[in-house]
Amino acid sequence: MLLRNLNPSRGLCNGTRLIVTQLTGRVIEGEIITGKAIGSRVYIPRIVTTSSQSKWPFKLRRRQFAVRLSYAMTINKSQGQTLNRVGVYLPSNVF
Repeated sequence: MLLRNLNPSRGLCNGTRLIVTQLTGRVIEGEIITGKAIGSRVYIPRIVTTSSQSKWPFKLRRRQFAVRLSYAMTINKSQGQTLNRVGVYLPSNVF
């Protein structure tokens, strides 16, 4: 799942889910599986982030990918998505 808005016009928005097809040291190649750009192949670069507020007299810089492994999605990230079918597993009596 993508964690930042990289290129909204190409479908790379916060919460976009992708299937990773290739991992390299500097770029992730993936296929978008949600949103308006389903099926398109995209490349996600490493992003440099710097700390603006720090207790130290120097700035910290980190270079990382803006993705996170996700097996499931929280209710906040799932808003606005449509499902064709939903299954609920209830192993015991609920009511």
